[in-house]
Amino acid sequence: MKKKSIIGLVLGVIAAALVVWAALTVTNNNPEAANRYFGTWMALLPPVIAIGLALITKEAYSSLFIGIAIGGMFAANLNPIGAMDAVLNEGIIAAVSGTAGIFVFLVVLGILVALVNKAGGSAAFGAWAEKNIKTRIGASLATFVLGVLIFIDDYFNCLTVGSVMKPVTDRHKISRAKLSYLIDATAAPVCMIAPISSWAAAVASYAPEGQGLGLFIKAIPYNFYSLLTFVFIIAITLMKFDYGPMKLHEKNALTQGDLFTSGEIKADEAETVVGKGKVIDLILPVVVLIAICVVALVYVGGMWSDGLSFVDAFANTDATVGLPWGGIIALIFTIVYMMLRKIITFKEAMECVPKGFIAMVPAILILTFATALKNMTGLLGAADFVAVIMENSAAGFANFLPAIIFLVAIGLAFATGTSWGTFGILIPIVLAIFPETGNPLQIIGMSACLAGAVCGDHCSPISDTTIMSSAGAQCDHINHVSTQLPYALTVAGISFVTYILAGFVNNWMIVLPVGIVLTIGTLFVIKTLTKKA
Repeated sequence: MKKKSIIGLVLGVIAAALVVWAALTVTNNNPEAANRYFGTWMALLPPVIAIGLALITKEAYSSLFIGIAIGGMFAANLNPIGAMDAVLNEGIIAAVSGTAGIFVFLVVLGILVALVNKAGGSAAFGAWAEKNIKTRIGASLATFVLGVLIFIDDYFNCLTVGSVMKPVTDRHKISRAKLSYLIDATAAPVCMIAPISSWAAAVASYAPEGQGLGLFIKAIPYNFYSLLTFVFIIAITLMKFDYGPMKLHEKNALTQGDLFTSGEIKADEAETVVGKGKVIDLILPVVVLIAICVVALVYVGGMWSDGLSFVDAFANTDATVGLPWGGIIALIFTIVYMMLRKIITFKEAMECVPKGFIAMVPAILILTFATALKNMTGLLGAADFVAVIMENSAAGFANFLPAIIFLVAIGLAFATGTSWGTFGILIPIVLAIFPETGNPLQIIGMSACLAGAVCGDHCSPISDTTIMSSAGAQCDHINHVSTQLPYALTVAGISFVTYILAGFVNNWMIVLPVGIVLTIGTLFVIKTLTKKA
């Protein structure tokens, strides 16, 4: 038996024993609770087991399903029939119906990628990039810059940057694991510091009416994890080194031309037909997609129907409706445009439909299971458990609270896989702890909550943004998670130190430069140590 199989079996036995012990000993004494485990630490046990199994066994589907099944058992008070009902109705079926719009957008993006490949737009862009982007550093930085420029929405960011930059990074022998990291490390952080984004709108909706956007803008300079992640990307790219599992992926890509190392995903490339397309045939569909998605998002938010302002419409929008709107219109435009250009026939365009769908099947499956697992943690009251911890830790730790909030947000986002859910839970608690308007700790605490949500999102295999980054780069999902984790934890450790400092100094103009110096200094130390290893 292989070593990984043995480790997975041992871990499974330990997890089973832990579940049995916990199920027999832990109970909620509240008779009005939905189940006897509601609001206890057991609410976080199913996702922790699923994540642990996924990282050890490198197999996401079964690991996630085991987590869902355990969550269903707890939600049904260990009743097998009730557990099956919870898993199917509250878990998987609810996950599919709740994320159907994102599934549509994923498929549309897959079809667009297939169309651009078939028409030769990707090949033309690759040829242009070969002349103008001549180094691996240039390719990495170009990916980073494009990720920063697409700040409207993280889903859109992940899939668009991956589609556009894959030919460039492949040509310069950058591994798919590194590409997916570059995508993921810019998508959520840039949305979290951009005042006009779906994330800013979501954050604003959780704050008191009329104060949300103002609080969000004030919190931007204190969002140390997001800002230091950008510093980290630029520094590690210019220093030309990697560490942890990423080092092997990059070495294989550079020396052997192996972009995947393991877990190859080539559905989008297997039947690529290079046509007579030009660079404009890739750029124009992307630009149209961006423009129409922005219009669609504010339309769905009520900019015209309800007379809302652009910002208010963004705050009121639903990305699961707006993005499919924009995607479908952009897809129709692209097909018509390419047919008029005579670089693709109608029959060839229709052949791209199933290809695009097939390319996104792994992402859709993982997203379905991940969302179902989040639903299980909701049935078990994970949010209530974390809220109690936060409220109990407030007394006597005022200056240390930003750092504590940061850690709690990381843990919650890691276990539940949702940044939005995390700051939705924690922002009201933070504002209750620091109710005074103008109190700098209110702003720093809120920013620590947002930064921790992004960090936990980066670390979690069940995060939708992490899944989208794997899909955008066409990288094996577990490879992406395992290679990104050391990088995210490095920046998280530095950010934790800066939040301790910020709790006492209350001035980002002092703390942020300290964080930048710590980030660059830490990378120099790691580079020295990994050279000796």
